[in-house]
Amino acid sequence: MREWQAIVPIAHTCDVAVVGGGNAGLSAALSASEAGARVRVFERAPETFRGGNSRHTRNMRCMHDAPTGFLTGAYPAEEYLSDLVGVTAGRTDRALARLVIGQSLEAAAWMRRRGVRFQPPLEGTLQLGRTNAFFLGGGRALLNAYYREARRRNIEVLYDAEVVGMDISGGRVDGVAVVHEGRRLDVRPKALVAASGGFEANLDWLGQVWGEAAGNFKVRGSPFNTGRLLRVLLDHGAEPAGEPGECHAVAVDARAPRFDGGIVTRLDSLPLGIVVNNRAQRFHDEGEDWWPKRYATWGQLIARQPDQIAWSIIDSKVVGRFMPSVFPPIRADSIGELAARLGLPVDALEATAARFNRSVVAGRFDHRALDDCRTEGLQPPKSHWAQALDRPPFFGYPLRPGITFTYLGVGVNDRAAVRFEGGRISPNVFAAGEIMAGNILGRGYLGGLGMTIGTVFGRIAGREAARAAA
Repeated sequence: MREWQAIVPIAHTCDVAVVGGGNAGLSAALSASEAGARVRVFERAPETFRGGNSRHTRNMRCMHDAPTGFLTGAYPAEEYLSDLVGVTAGRTDRALARLVIGQSLEAAAWMRRRGVRFQPPLEGTLQLGRTNAFFLGGGRALLNAYYREARRRNIEVLYDAEVVGMDISGGRVDGVAVVHEGRRLDVRPKALVAASGGFEANLDWLGQVWGEAAGNFKVRGSPFNTGRLLRVLLDHGAEPAGEPGECHAVAVDARAPRFDGGIVTRLDSLPLGIVVNNRAQRFHDEGEDWWPKRYATWGQLIARQPDQIAWSIIDSKVVGRFMPSVFPPIRADSIGELAARLGLPVDALEATAARFNRSVVAGRFDHRALDDCRTEGLQPPKSHWAQALDRPPFFGYPLRPGITFTYLGVGVNDRAAVRFEGGRISPNVFAAGEIMAGNILGRGYLGGLGMTIGTVFGRIAGREAARAAA
């Protein structure tokens, strides 16, 4: 018997219980409250670290047909869907994807009415000014705005509160066991919204999926996203959505902390040079497409390399054209010297760089466009932004897989209601955010899409939960 099980439980009632205090959870809580429900939010993290992965976010991807104050040009729904289908290789529920895309701009407007502020369109190398709306002050400012609004609406938030069990029968939840500051709370909600993220911070679970390789992963998001509620729901018959091995994983600096490194540990130099493994061999096309469409493929690519390690190699021509990591690069005056400093086989890296240089086809380099600088007769090729590594000094960044969130989640319908075995739709269990994102993200990622899914489905889940409670 666990220690908390021996404690006399304290009973709580509410109309809607929201599990998770990030973007999706607070969107649900506010929407449910605005629909007239009494809402309690259960956030596993302490107040200082509230918000899950939303703390580290910067933007959301929005469909729009004309420029706005925070987006340029137009990003039509069909182009948005085409981009999503491209990165997921078609592994997406198109009906749910269209729902998210269609409501994305209104979701941003809804956020603004609740105190979230957006900055002018982003300029520079990421090409996101047309597609992504950036939060002024980042994810923390967004969360602060939500929590201010929650206080104004008298939504109770319990921090250090972890769901450890549920009373579910026939897809209906009647009770939730929560441990809060060492006490067990028996919560009796009329409806529940699951918005507690994936299992990326559960190292044992990651190990079951990836084996020993998981020991070399970085978890760039919240250390509190261990998948406890996800496991409870799956054990009670919720239909799974998404694959356990699929995830939003990027290349992060190998010197980053194990948990919670955030966006500053991500490396964006990869398209502008070459990437090699610990044998000093290239293993993928560094310039295959726009970086916001492909940056999230690199985590899994590195995870499949020997010892789950790689290096980004650039020369002086591209310095200043990407957002560097918080850690400085390793510098050298020659490729051979750089190899020695990185611990790579010198002859092998010199040969790899020489082969790459010989294959480069001269073109007009433009890091802001899909340019015509490419390689010829090289495997793997480099499709864009290929320039010879010939201007010293040279720089190297060590890379590890950095998991943001996992895609295994629960299946939902267009009302955010959770599906259970036999296709039964729960009458009072709803899900939003990363815990259901696998319905839309079968693989790959589009920059900013996670926040869009969380906001759109958070609003839907909150509204539907309030309706179910009534």
